[in-house]
Amino acid sequence: MRNNAIVQVGRGPLAARFGPKLPLALIAGPCQLESRGHALEMAAALKAIAERRAIGLVFKSSFDKANRTSGSAKRGVGLKAALPIFAEIRDTLGLPVITDVHESGQCKPVAEAVDALQIPAFLCRQTDLLVAAALTGRPVNVKKGQFLAPWDMKNVVAKLDAAGAADVLVTERGASFGYNTLVSDMRALPILARETGAPVIFDATHSVQQPGGEGTASGGERAFVPVLARAAVAVGVAGVFIETHQDPDLAPSDGPNMVPLKEFEALIADLQDFDRLAKR
Repeated sequence: MRNNAIVQVGRGPLAARFGPKLPLALIAGPCQLESRGHALEMAAALKAIAERRAIGLVFKSSFDKANRTSGSAKRGVGLKAALPIFAEIRDTLGLPVITDVHESGQCKPVAEAVDALQIPAFLCRQTDLLVAAALTGRPVNVKKGQFLAPWDMKNVVAKLDAAGAADVLVTERGASFGYNTLVSDMRALPILARETGAPVIFDATHSVQQPGGEGTASGGERAFVPVLARAAVAVGVAGVFIETHQDPDLAPSDGPNMVPLKEFEALIADLQDFDRLAKR
């Protein structure tokens, strides 16, 4: 088992470091990669916030939302169009970048354009995908499936370790609770740390999601993002994952769960206060 290793994502002055005793760091960005212009605008705004707050930030957006509720829902710009956008954000803004991978064959090309790979919760037990991600040499953030107990994640991390992954993060995003509902058990955070030895991230965005709750799309209650984020940081986590958008109600995916960009900095300031208290 790992021993709560410190994981660094990115290089240079804007690299983000995640560790159980380190100051809180962030994974943040719009749910879906909508366009080059939108991605660069969001990344620049988040970079400015991170610099003002002196907090580590990894920019996150998905090139393909491959598990949308409806087959007709918008999925993103796709792999080919996304890679140069990710590389531009990394190279021109200096921000570390992370994105989801859904298939083993995506891992190698995506790793050339980003600083870390993310395994979606629904795919966290897909052995071939985990191995392919580990073999890239990039840090891997694996999200705990809604169907898994926190102690079961030790088997997921063991697969990554066996494939040679040097840096692993684990993310809690709630557990299925009846129909169209998730519940966040704050006990899962220290259990994940104890059982996996990896730095733990709390996904405040997807923890308030209502999967399939709107019939042909997932719903959510973004008002509870700050509530759950504060609770998780008070328990003690290495980082938080929060999706944000200038106008979440017009976003192509996960709009009901995303924090409006205008409210993002104030929330981060609050979380930093909670983090200092939790880790003093």
